[in-house]
Amino acid sequence: MPRIPVFAANWKMHKTVLETVAWIREFAALSKALSADAAEIIVAPPFTAIAAAAETARTATVCVAGQNLHFEREGAFTGEVSGAMLKDAGADFVIIGHSERRRLFGDTDAWVNRKLIAARLAELTPIVCIGETLEERERGETLAVLDRQLKSGLDGSSGDQIASLILAYEPVWAIGTGKNATAAEAGEAHTHIRKRLREWFGGAHGDRCRILYGGSVKPENIRELIGLEDVDGALVGGASLEARSFAAIVQNAQ
Repeated sequence: MPRIPVFAANWKMHKTVLETVAWIREFAALSKALSADAAEIIVAPPFTAIAAAAETARTATVCVAGQNLHFEREGAFTGEVSGAMLKDAGADFVIIGHSERRRLFGDTDAWVNRKLIAARLAELTPIVCIGETLEERERGETLAVLDRQLKSGLDGSSGDQIASLILAYEPVWAIGTGKNATAAEAGEAHTHIRKRLREWFGGAHGDRCRILYGGSVKPENIRELIGLEDVDGALVGGASLEARSFAAIVQNAQ
């Protein structure tokens, strides 16, 4: 069964409720030519705009994701949000382990694993991010880092659970820098990830898991990236802030 491509827009700390609604409406108008089963489109607005995004997206064939979640269902965790809260607000997906969460807020591989479990309990589809820093790549540790993040982050997962989640390979050195991985670099990482999933969770399950590329994705480079055998779409940051730019990425990948 072919894997349906996924294009996810991670807005990070951008956009008000009104700006979110306007973006979704503009994207819907720009993407009318896309068939509903050609690609899965996901938007990850700030927490304050999730409910409005979900309401607006009902007629726009767009799914909504949270950008993060806490691994507890509730408690004294000021400023955090739980999976149940995201689901209640209208999200169906959640990003876990983004490099900015790891680097700026201390998310560890163990926390990624706990958040993965929490997401499933809340019936949210996880988008789990992995990737190496520039220093790790320069030391030749890229594949070892990916192995560690996969093994620890996905610990305890069944084959069926692996098949239904989404992974995003995002080399940290390419995020927000304007420098994306070359086709060879992205291809090597994605091929390695797919190989490990097949080895650890079974060939059929590993083949069904969708693996996105993230890191300075633009309309100009998406076609080369999506042409790689094990790249199933993109997690897009800065280039997703404008609906026209994100629509061009989706359309250029067709």
